[in-house]
Amino acid sequence: MKRFALRTKTGELDPERDFVEINRLLATVEFPWDINQALSFALFRTYAVPSVGQLLFDTGEFTERVQKRYDDTTLLLDAVLEHGFDSDQGRNGIRRVNQMHGNYDISNDDMRYVLATFVVTPVRWIEQYGWRQLTHNEVVGATNYYRQLGTLMGIKGIPANYTEFARFLDEYEATHFAYNAGARKVADSTLDLMTTFPPNDKAPKWLINIFARSLMDDPLLNAFGYRHPARPVRALSRGALKARGRLVRFFPVRKQPKYARDLPNIRTYPGGYDLLKLGTFPRGCPVAHGDSADKLESTT
Repeated sequence: MKRFALRTKTGELDPERDFVEINRLLATVEFPWDINQALSFALFRTYAVPSVGQLLFDTGEFTERVQKRYDDTTLLLDAVLEHGFDSDQGRNGIRRVNQMHGNYDISNDDMRYVLATFVVTPVRWIEQYGWRQLTHNEVVGATNYYRQLGTLMGIKGIPANYTEFARFLDEYEATHFAYNAGARKVADSTLDLMTTFPPNDKAPKWLINIFARSLMDDPLLNAFGYRHPARPVRALSRGALKARGRLVRFFPVRKQPKYARDLPNIRTYPGGYDLLKLGTFPRGCPVAHGDSADKLESTT
């Protein structure tokens, strides 16, 4: 395969019909590392909305069992990506996600915002650090993939296109980002987990922490109460990722897809896993209903 052969292939696909294939090719062949990093940061951003971050803290899943929670979320979404929305595996993955969400009092706006991070963050990441830019066809295809996922999750008022997703995300963050003690603990726990991922585990934890913070924008840092890295540190960190992107262009072309289960970060199930047993199974709702989003926003 030639370096730009896959771009040619996605250009020949219809993003209104072939969005699953387009998104699968991008996430598993063309940009597997970039999109995995971007989706991890997408999830991380959601903690800065107090109604999301506090809920995750209340469940204990992201502070007491953060590795398992990371693995379960990744593997459930990966089943949909690999097998498609109409497959048994894809339906089971979405069913488990919906069952877990159904145990908590989550507003439609928060659900819509989380979906928006999954659409917008990978595009912006690749714009900054990817070895090439995404085409219009690819952005439309990836957006339609997550629009379908959102529909199957019962989310209402889903933006119609990427531009609307980006506008909604920016406005929601400007309005809702705020400091919350529980959310800060969830963020700290997630950053600590990231320091254990290969090859990060070969470097000092403080170095990986400051590198991660160097990639965060000021509103995100402020929402967590994190110290802003110095400008030279930010420039060096972001420059390193841009340099990586330029180098990747000259690497051998990937021939086989790389799914989440192939990543060294996924460590909870060395002997395999049952999709229907992934995630949480709380007996009753572990957090009180009716006092999440509105009350949290009124007290922050």
